[in-house]
Amino acid sequence: MKNEIPTEFYVAFLDRTFQIHWNLHAWLMFVVWFALVPFGILAIRFFKTKPKPLGLPRGVSKLDPLFIWWGMHIWSLYSAIGLSLLGMAIAVYVSGGFSGSVHAWFGAATVLFGVLQIVAAWNRGTHGGQNHVNSDPDDPSTWRGDHYDMTPKRRRFEAYHKTGGYFAFLLAIGAVASGLMQFWMPAIAFFLAFILLGGFALVVVLEAKGHRHDTYKSVFGSHPDHPGNEIGKDL
Repeated sequence: MKNEIPTEFYVAFLDRTFQIHWNLHAWLMFVVWFALVPFGILAIRFFKTKPKPLGLPRGVSKLDPLFIWWGMHIWSLYSAIGLSLLGMAIAVYVSGGFSGSVHAWFGAATVLFGVLQIVAAWNRGTHGGQNHVNSDPDDPSTWRGDHYDMTPKRRRFEAYHKTGGYFAFLLAIGAVASGLMQFWMPAIAFFLAFILLGGFALVVVLEAKGHRHDTYKSVFGSHPDHPGNEIGKDL
């Protein structure tokens, strides 16, 4: 997709030429980055359990309403990155390689930072906490974990994960905008404006109603003796 967008591609082993439906690629990537990804962000930001002194109950299931927000965040983002990689791979294949267009660079950067979110999540460290299934509630020495203790490793993860996630979303806006300049689709332009403005209004309302809770307090509790609460009390 340098100066001219290809409309068909040839598959040698089938000896057949196929039409390229760029509208399908556009809708796939749009739904991924402006439906799945915002849903995952909203879930982890506003759907968390209101903090209690001792946090989530011991052995709470990932499907339990008290903790389902974590699964919603994780699996919506895993699905988004998987579908993004598929969409990018198909686009590169049918284009005969990386085109080098502005849209291609924005798209590749978006997917790259999306993948880095997964890599960062794999390195977020251990969990810990007095209610963890591997902990003894009566033995504080078993409560240790990167998240519970808010070790430097965990703080580095959180600093990158949040910042990198918002940056990837900004790149996605650039990818859609540059894509529309190449291949105009009024419906996507309309929904992009609607989602951005609607999302802005929704976040303002949820913030105003007090639905954003600190992840550490929601998981481990608001008791001041928890290490993470000790670290953050002066912030």
